Formats: sequence, structure tokens, C-alpha cells
Amino acid sequence: MKKGLTSLLSIVFILFTLCVLFFTMMPQWTADSTQPLSEFSTKRAFAHVEAISKQPHYVGSKNHEQVALYLQQELRKLGLQTSVQEGYTLTDWGNLVKSKNILARIKGSDNSKALLLLTHYDSAPHSSSTGASDAGSGVATILESVRAFLHAKTAHKNDIVILFSDAEELGLNGAALFVTQHQWAKEIGLALNFEARGSSGPSYMLMETTHGNAGLVNAFAAAGVPMPVSNSLMYSIYKMLPNDTDLTVFREKGEIQGFNFAFIDDHYNYHTAQDDSNHLDQNTLAHQGSYLMPLLHYFANTNLDSQQVNDDQVYFSIPYGFIHYPFSWVLPMLYGALALFVFFIFIGKAKRILSFSQIMKGFLPLLGTIISAGGITYFGWKGLLLAYPQYNDLLNGFTYNGHAYIAAFVLLTIAICFTFYQNNCIKKTRMNYYVAPLFLWLAINAVIALKLEGAGFLIIPIYFAIFIFGFYVVTQRSSVILNLLFSIPALLIIAPFIQMFPIGLGLKVLFGSAILTVLTFVLLLPIFGTFEKKAKWALAFLILSLGFFAKAHYESGYEKGKAKSNSLVYFYDADTKKAQWITYDTNLDDWTKSYLGDNPKVASLYKNDPLFSKYGSAFTFATDAPDKSLIKPTIQFITDSLGGNQRYLKIKISPNRKVNRYDIFANETIDFHDFKANGVVQLEQSGSILKRKGKKVLSYYVVNNEPLELQFNISQSAAFDMHLLESSFDLMTNPLFNMTPRASWMMPTPFILNDAIIIKEKIKPTPKVAVLPAAETTPRNNIQQAYFKTKRQFKHRLSFSFFEG
Repeated sequence: MKKGLTSLLSIVFILFTLCVLFFTMMPQWTADSTQPLSEFSTKRAFAHVEAISKQPHYVGSKNHEQVALYLQQELRKLGLQTSVQEGYTLTDWGNLVKSKNILARIKGSDNSKALLLLTHYDSAPHSSSTGASDAGSGVATILESVRAFLHAKTAHKNDIVILFSDAEELGLNGAALFVTQHQWAKEIGLALNFEARGSSGPSYMLMETTHGNAGLVNAFAAAGVPMPVSNSLMYSIYKMLPNDTDLTVFREKGEIQGFNFAFIDDHYNYHTAQDDSNHLDQNTLAHQGSYLMPLLHYFANTNLDSQQVNDDQVYFSIPYGFIHYPFSWVLPMLYGALALFVFFIFIGKAKRILSFSQIMKGFLPLLGTIISAGGITYFGWKGLLLAYPQYNDLLNGFTYNGHAYIAAFVLLTIAICFTFYQNNCIKKTRMNYYVAPLFLWLAINAVIALKLEGAGFLIIPIYFAIFIFGFYVVTQRSSVILNLLFSIPALLIIAPFIQMFPIGLGLKVLFGSAILTVLTFVLLLPIFGTFEKKAKWALAFLILSLGFFAKAHYESGYEKGKAKSNSLVYFYDADTKKAQWITYDTNLDDWTKSYLGDNPKVASLYKNDPLFSKYGSAFTFATDAPDKSLIKPTIQFITDSLGGNQRYLKIKISPNRKVNRYDIFANETIDFHDFKANGVVQLEQSGSILKRKGKKVLSYYVVNNEPLELQFNISQSAAFDMHLLESSFDLMTNPLFNMTPRASWMMPTPFILNDAIIIKEKIKPTPKVAVLPAAETTPRNNIQQAYFKTKRQFKHRLSFSFFEG
């Protein structure tokens, strides 16, 4: 066969393998209108998504209550008795919320640990998100799976608890309320949690373990999930990073472990107005159902106590398969690969096939390719951010044309690889150059074995590569068919990370995908090294890369469904009686300019109000706004007394308009002792002093306009310095403002306090003034008594004004 045709067929084989890999990650057809009632139906599940996601339903909104009622009604339709758990929690995030959890329980035949089906039903605030994916998809997956399970009259030993938690988006408060205060929490043996961080793509399985993962891994494999997508590298990294799902609360506060299932593609829709039913991929919803149905049947009948083990396992998924083995195998597998590698080098040297000088030369194209591809991609993306400043509008870091950029930089990297390796067509030279990539991969796996055992499965493609190397050393022949077949493990195991990293972590890590592309390319060097006219292949991949760059440029603008995010708040300082329009945006558009003007001031005066945002966003521009005569909250000092060296305070803050949130700040030098907010203490509190970061004391998300009561004591010597921000989320609908609607290609920026009306006010007691009776009806001695009484009260208040600074 001609080498040119062999090269083409090799490319076709690799593309076919990759297509099979990505095509089999998740279901591809969801037209299941005739699905039996005993099986999961995507169509029926999607109907729940549409019902839940008609309107934003964040905590405190009218639609939030309507969704809660809908969930109770749907559970009752299944013949289940529902219950509601309500109460305040103050989490370590500093968020105080009155959560409303919706629960139901299906009794099993044994008196054993219960299986928990978990997701949250509140949508994200501030951004008009309707919560179709996050986490309407989770609610729908559970409702439809439970319906199918009950219809089949499946016998089961364990109780099944259904928990639709509240206030997950605000600080995991609903989960915390259940774990710390509900009697059922102690009966839970395992939790299955369904989440979303995008609106499409495969759902990834991620574990939360209290000890080792071996019990959960073995159970997951035994359950027979048809299309698993997961690996233990994700598990190892996840354990090292701060995480924020409801299941985290169960693990940390209840010693309850379990599985997370979440999809992350189209991350740009996460927490935005585009998280609606139109953007949710129904194949992704079907994938969630393909997880829950077999796991529900399996864990409803297995001993949930047996999942608690101390051992860990390496695991990874392949099309329609799930492979796992103990961590204890990682080092022996590394030693085995090293032994084979050294053995074949020794044989090759003895046969004079290998030359150390040629081997050392092999490091030059390897390192040159890694440095060039990584550097060009890193600085290339930086340059694109300068050329397209609108990309900074999307805070999550993944643009609407992000997939085009992934393809463009990967193809460009392959072109770079062919360029650096164009002079090694001679078989003997090629195999000498192959030693350097094998050595580098073995070094990487040595670090993995010592520091990151969850990635131990990356040694498997190296074994196949060493076998290719060994076959040549022993036979001095190179088999195209053998090389292609032995390339499959590298394609199945390594290639998915090239796409996964920038989707999950943002396009800022595209350089990592480029480096991983190089490492995959050099692992397949026995295939690509045989290509003739590598310069032409480099040119072909460069042209393809430019095509995807052109595609990305064409898709770089905004349109309906791929909207530009922007932000605006009305900020009124009640102490200075000044109002301003403020934004978080760096790139102002016509809508924001219509309020801020063409030359707004830098918003430097608001650094004392460090509002939380997921990506550390701060106010950027401000301009003066008209005073709308907003009604301030009522601040009452119910208790203000001295005892020992402490000052005891109880403060009640009552809204006088419809509000959604209070942010309380205090001077960082103040230590709050025995702090309570609406009767509850911080869940993670140890000792008497409130743990807080910076000036923030708490954020209170208001339900039904219920007031905020703070109770604490501080040192007498501490200068009392506190202020509040009272926010309502009704800027766009409040009749006082008559706001111009956004254009169809715009949407509110997520992850920040947006579309809000904010009042800032210093928290201080108001001196009480005695009201005297009219002089003509008051005897002189009574007037004198009232005078001295008022004077004493005034002196008493002055003593406290010293502590207020």
C-alpha cells in the first residue's frame, strides 16, 4: 500500500475512534414517546422541566413558592406523602436563609439505611435564570425515575428518601438545614445528587467520600450504568479543591457519602437567563436518567453500610464500560512499565538499533513542540482577549464560540507537531526519537504515583506504546495495523481531557489542552512518523485551524440566545443622601451608557462594600442618579446594655419596602461574641467569636419580608462601626424607575448583585426623646420631672455614643 494512502487511512481510523468515543458518551436519541411506563422517559421528564422553569424562582420570589407547591403536587400524584421542612440556617459562607425543603419517603421492606435522592429546586438570583438545567433537570430526573420505579412495583429493601432542597444557590442552606435538624438525616446511608453547571454535554459522575472510594466504585460498577463518564483523576482533584454542592454538606456535617452527577458543557448558560428549557439538551437529560434508573434499582436493595471503606481505587470509563483497580497497583504498574522500557532500550542498544546520541536528539523536537504549542496558545488566547474585549463580558471564561477555539488551537498544535517532526521519516531515526516521549510519559507517571494516584490509569496507554516500541526493537519491523490498534487506549483515555479541561475550567487553560495534544501526538509517533510530506500535513492542519479561527470570528458577536451580559444597580446612600448608577461591566454598551453616560466615573468609593461574587467582580463605573425618595428600613436597638467589659446588643432591622437581601458589614477589628441571627448561630461556629472574612458579617436573603434580628456582644472598648446594604431585585419592574428593557441580545450578568435597588445606611441607635405634655395643662413640678428625666436619658445615650465612634 502506498504510504500516502496509509497516512490517509490512519487519519480516518483515528477520527473514527474519536467519533465513537464522543458519540457513545451519552444518549443520542430521545424520541421516546412510546417508552413503557416502567422505564425512564425523557419526554415525560422534560415536561417537568418546562413546568418548573417558566419563570425565575429564586428564594424569596413569588414563583419560588409556586414551584414548591408544584413539587408537592407531583409527589402526591405518585401516591407519596409529602412533608415540608422550614427553618433558618447561617452557613460558613455567611449566608442566612429561611429554607423550605420538600420531602417524601418510600418505605422499604427492611429496617436498614435509606437511599437519598437529592437535588435543589431554587434557581439562581440576580440574573433572571429560570433554572431549567440548574437544577430543574435534576428535579425532573428524580420525579420521572421515581414514577417509573413505583409503576414497576419494584420490590426493595431500603427506604428511599426524596429531598428537593432549597437555597442551594445561596449557600447550600437547605441541605444544611436537613442534615443538622431533620430526624431522617441520621438514617441516610447514601446520597445520589443531580446537578448542572451548563446546559448540554455528558453528565460526569463525581464521588463525595468520607473515607476511601473503593466501596462506591465497586457498587457503581456492579449497578451496570450503561454510559458512565468519569475517572479518578477528577475525583483526586475534586478532593483537593473547595467544592460547593449539596452533597458536600452531607459529607462534612453528616458523614454521608454519595455520588454527584453533573453536566458542564455550554457553561456560558450557567446561572443566566439562558438557563431555560430551550437551551437544555434533551440528550443530556436522558443521560441523567440513564444514571439514576440502574443506580436506584441497585442501591434500593444493597447494604448501604458496606460502602464505608478506607481503600481507594483507580477508575476510568470507556465507551459502554467502566474499569477500576486498587490504588495499590499504581506503583507496581509504574515499575513494570519502567522495567519493560529499560529492557527494550537495552535490547535495542545491543542490536545497534538505538543510539544514545539519536535518543538525545529526540528531546529537541519534543521540548520544542511543547514550548512552542503551549506558548503560542497561551499568548494567542491573551491576544484574542485584547482583540475581542467582549469575551471578558462572560465571567465564567467560556465564550459562545469556545468550541471553535478549542478545535482551532488543537489543529494548530498538530500542525506545529508535524513541523517539528518532519525530518524523521526514516524508521530507525523515528524509533530513536520515540524514546524521549516514552521517557517523559514515564516521568509524568512517576509524579502521579507519588502525588496524584487517581491519575494512575494514565500508565495504561504507556504500556501499549512501550509494546509498539518493543515490537520494533525485537523484530525491526513496524506494523501499521498494530500501531493503530495500540493507539486506541491513548485516544480513549487521554483525548477526552483535551476538550474537558477548557470546558470545565475555562478557555484560559487552552494552553493545557495544547500541551496535552502534543503529549498525545508524540505517543502516536510510530503512526504520524510514517507520514510522508509532513510539511504538507502541517499546512493542511494549519489551514483547518485557520478555518476554525475564521468560524470563531464569525461567531464572536452577540445575538438572541447568545446574549451579551451587562449589569446595573441603583445605589442610594441614606447617610449622604446621594444616589448613583453603578455597574460591574468593563465594556459598556448602549443600554448601560443610557444610564451611566459616555464618560462615567471610576467606582472607587464602593470598595468599603465588598459584595460577594463568584469571580471576585467589583464595581467598575458610577455616575450620579436622581433621588427616588426610597423608604429606608427601620433600625431598632431592642437591647443595648453594659455588663462587665461587654456591650450587649440586640438589633432588629425591618424593611419598609419589598426587599430580597440584607448585607451587613462591620469594622474588621470588632469581634462578635455569641452571635445569633434570627435565633440561629453559625453552623461551623467553634468558640464564642463569630468567624468572618473581611468586613462582611452576613448576607440575609429575605423571605416574605421577615425582619432581621441580630444578637451579640462586643467589647466595651470596641468602636461600634456597622452598616447595611438593603437590596431589592426589582430594578427592572419597580414603577419608581420606569426602566428601558434590555435589547433581545442582552441579559443580566450572573454571579453578582444585579438589577437591584440598594440602600446603604449606617447602623446606629436613635436617641430617644421624651415627648412632654402641653405646658398649659402640665403642672410646673411635672415639667421639671420630665426635664430631668430627659436629661438623664440623654446623658445615658451619650455614654454609648463614645463606643459608636
